[in-house]
Amino acid sequence: MGIKKRPLFNEFGDIDLIKRKMINGNTTNLNDFNNMKYTWVSDWYRNAMNNFWIPEEINLSQDLKDYSKLKNEEKVAYDKILSFLIFLDSIQTANLGNINNYITASEVNLCLTIQAFQEAVHSQSYSYMLDTICSPDKRNEILYQWKDDSLLLERNKFIGDLYNNFQNNPTKLNFLKTLMANYILEGIYFYSGFMFFYNLERNGKMPGSAQEIRYINRDENTHLWLFRNIIKELIIEEGDMFTEEVIEQLREMMKEGVENEIQWGFYVIGDNIQGINKNLIENYIKYLGNLRFSALGLGKLYEGYDENPAPWVDILADSNSVKTDFFEAKPTAYAKAGAIVDDL
Repeated sequence: MGIKKRPLFNEFGDIDLIKRKMINGNTTNLNDFNNMKYTWVSDWYRNAMNNFWIPEEINLSQDLKDYSKLKNEEKVAYDKILSFLIFLDSIQTANLGNINNYITASEVNLCLTIQAFQEAVHSQSYSYMLDTICSPDKRNEILYQWKDDSLLLERNKFIGDLYNNFQNNPTKLNFLKTLMANYILEGIYFYSGFMFFYNLERNGKMPGSAQEIRYINRDENTHLWLFRNIIKELIIEEGDMFTEEVIEQLREMMKEGVENEIQWGFYVIGDNIQGINKNLIENYIKYLGNLRFSALGLGKLYEGYDENPAPWVDILADSNSVKTDFFEAKPTAYAKAGAIVDDL
């Protein structure tokens, strides 16, 4: 099953919206905000643009004081989780353009371009955190921990290899797997880390780091919504591709992502951090797995795990006391104080 790269200039492209397709369409590449086949893009675009933020506007002076006072288990977890998050957003920045090369709906191309910018801001945010709290030598040690930590390397390879497979062999199936890998990264792989930072904050530690993560978390919610909708549009347009065998492959990918995140949480957090334990990590990540997979209309991954075992995470993720709906058709805008808030 082949997939065509979109041309940069195509004078013979279709201008009829009915003919527009998510992949393998005949696109003109003209950005026209008044004519969108995928009408959900309009709300997504406004929501994403309202999320604009600058990492350095967050004060990390308290974090500089707190970091040296963290318990050893907290400091190790902080370093390893930050190293993993840095890798994830770095590979996202690099790979989104590759995905975008094969999307033939110009309005979705715009969304992916905004997401790539936001991933770059996230990378800048992590650098700002490291530059503030630690020495240059420690900074480099954290950045490249995956070179010496075999479990961290394996975590990185799961997503990285799927991205490379599509780049080296751009088929429809590999494209779909890349979309799912992105969805897993955005919807599963970040979340025990997010939980850790929010837990530090509720224990009165590293408030600036938690605020940086809060803004990143807000962006990830929109990225999840974007990739969920791309996959659901493909289910409609490329229905023949979603055989029972392919759906099972996607289910196993999501399960592997869930299990990887649980094992990672056990490894870096375990039962040594006040406020979190292995049981909570497993229940929370399996809950997220069910939430993410069912949002695609493909069923649940696990029996049970339907209730959020860590509601405090959602509360702390929302600095404006506005409910964050991960998978509502029109997610609540989550703009920082002082910005225009659109209730989409």
